[in-house]
Amino acid sequence: MIIPLAKPYMNNEEILAVASVLNSGWLLQKKKVSEFELMVASYTKAKFARATSSCTTALHLALLSLGIGEGDEVLVPAFTYIASANAIEHTGARPIFIDIDPTTFNIDVQKVEEYLAENSSKVKCIMPVHLFGLSADMNPLIALAKHYDLHIVEDAACALGTLYHNVHVGRFRDAGCFSFHPRKTITTGEGGMLITNNREIVSTVSSLRNHGINDNFTALSYNYRMTDIQGAIGIEQMKKLPFIISEKVRRATIYNEQFYDNKYFKPPITPKEYYHTYQAYVIQLNKPNGTSFNELSGTRNRIMYQLEGAGIETKQGTYAVHALSYYKNKYNLKDLDYPNSFYADRLSIALPLYPQMTDLEQEYVIENLLKVVKRCFL
Repeated sequence: MIIPLAKPYMNNEEILAVASVLNSGWLLQKKKVSEFELMVASYTKAKFARATSSCTTALHLALLSLGIGEGDEVLVPAFTYIASANAIEHTGARPIFIDIDPTTFNIDVQKVEEYLAENSSKVKCIMPVHLFGLSADMNPLIALAKHYDLHIVEDAACALGTLYHNVHVGRFRDAGCFSFHPRKTITTGEGGMLITNNREIVSTVSSLRNHGINDNFTALSYNYRMTDIQGAIGIEQMKKLPFIISEKVRRATIYNEQFYDNKYFKPPITPKEYYHTYQAYVIQLNKPNGTSFNELSGTRNRIMYQLEGAGIETKQGTYAVHALSYYKNKYNLKDLDYPNSFYADRLSIALPLYPQMTDLEQEYVIENLLKVVKRCFL
């Protein structure tokens, strides 16, 4: 049996939608993108939504629209995909890495507070990441942003459908950005979306993504547009979104029930008043007494290798960005500067999860994981 990590949920509706756009003769950003934007705005209850070529470009434009640039600092979790930090770096600002809470994989609010108490003068923005479909703890972050007069741009790449205290992520403070990469909850192949309630932000983003044509070419701008081909796919994907999320949550619940008391690894948790959409289902190995970190990291790698041999695709959750060569070398960072993020990098495993997963496939993953983990720890 071959079981992929993720699989886009598509059928004939997307094929017909793309054919319709191709037959129309208009492939660039137009009415299909506009319709897709309206659907996302309505779903998230945001006033505005603007599609872009990726979540990375959406984040970049969000930061630029807030005037973030040279000499500024933006706080971002150290455990995330590199795109979060890259979007900051491309503005000329400096990403300041903050360690994560190991129970949620999200930015540690206490460490944000500690950094701001000592180093707030250059900080202009906080970029929380709602990792794997679970919201960051937004209320205390909003309080800190108000106290220090900071912007918040939410990296919600993994989090379409995610709620925090019954509010859809992306709507807190300034702007939120989503990804439609094939591993995300819905996909347009590539693509991103920015949502905001701020008319000035949406005006600036609308211009900057389209060569500045909306603003009479007064600013150096970009081609960050989404095509109508992608927009047409996105429309059909939005219609499937409730089913996709419900099935992923159902499958994640089955995993949780099977893994809740496992002594070798920790399943993901969902705090009260959060709604986790499980863009990815990520576990993290526990550290038995007498086991060194290097030994445990090696065990993680052996588990993944043996699962691959059984036809089960896995990946590490995501990356400790401060330990990647570009940021490590440029800012002279050490692996254990952010230990929780580094441990998550080396000890996490993302398991297969997709809405069309069958009972037989999930049972095969569970059976093999429990068998391989036990064998690797003995």
